[in-house]
Amino acid sequence: WLVYSLIGMVVFPWLFAMATVPQLGQVYHQASWHVLTMVLLFGLGSGTGSMLFGLGIDRMGLALGFAIILGITAALGSLLPMAFLHPHELLQRAGYILMVGTLLVIIGITFYAIAGRRRERETALTAPEGPRSGFGVGLMICIASGILSAMLNFSFLFGKELQDLALSFGVQQSASANPIWALALTSGFIANGGYAIYLLQKHRTWHDFRASGVTTAYWFGGILMGALWFGSVAFYGMGAAALGSLGGIIGWPVLMATIIITANLWGALTGEWAKASRRSFAYAWVGMGVLLGAICVISLANRP
Repeated sequence: WLVYSLIGMVVFPWLFAMATVPQLGQVYHQASWHVLTMVLLFGLGSGTGSMLFGLGIDRMGLALGFAIILGITAALGSLLPMAFLHPHELLQRAGYILMVGTLLVIIGITFYAIAGRRRERETALTAPEGPRSGFGVGLMICIASGILSAMLNFSFLFGKELQDLALSFGVQQSASANPIWALALTSGFIANGGYAIYLLQKHRTWHDFRASGVTTAYWFGGILMGALWFGSVAFYGMGAAALGSLGGIIGWPVLMATIIITANLWGALTGEWAKASRRSFAYAWVGMGVLLGAICVISLANRP
């Protein structure tokens, strides 16, 4: 996790920012302290959400954890920025659509909560004791992660001044968000990577990095994890910039939808629901369907 955090939140964001924004120092120099502070604070919040994400997935599993966390993140990452940045549209068609989508997210999460609780009871006799037990605690961690993880999109939307400055220096639109990601993700590393460092120090397990069984493949896996994660963030920034003024509000739930679909497919393939009843499995898939429907509804807000 530390390798992934360092690569995905520090190394790649700064490499991309420096490679695509030659006047990166001037962009930060001319930006207001207010905007820089917001980007850093929201980044720190999203990093905390990412740290809780790992804990939530460990307790709830891929399919259920991803759906709860990203369902909340999709709704809050769209609705709250619209309320602050485009308040005049909140009580218009786009705003109403986003509020309906948020309600559907809550309904979808409820179905997933029922499915997860049923699965825990059905597998209680065979489930190993350990950090994965405790559905209620896991659910609270996932909810907190979903709320905080939405702050990554807040950094993007409230840091628009950095985008505008990058564009004024002739930077391509597709790369204009890179100054935001470099600051926000590095701030997020303080919480995300910091927690990994805390655990390594607490358990005295730094030597695991040099253990004989740790092959190059493990290092490559961690680096690939960070590269792919930052790649998704970078491509989201490109797509949102191309969608116009509401791109960050509408594009965010589309990103979440793709992640939820992928996570549920992997959750099914890895056998997370193998010992659960068909009824519990059905609740989970209904929950996913409602969440995806909610995200589709939210996406309609960008249409005239």
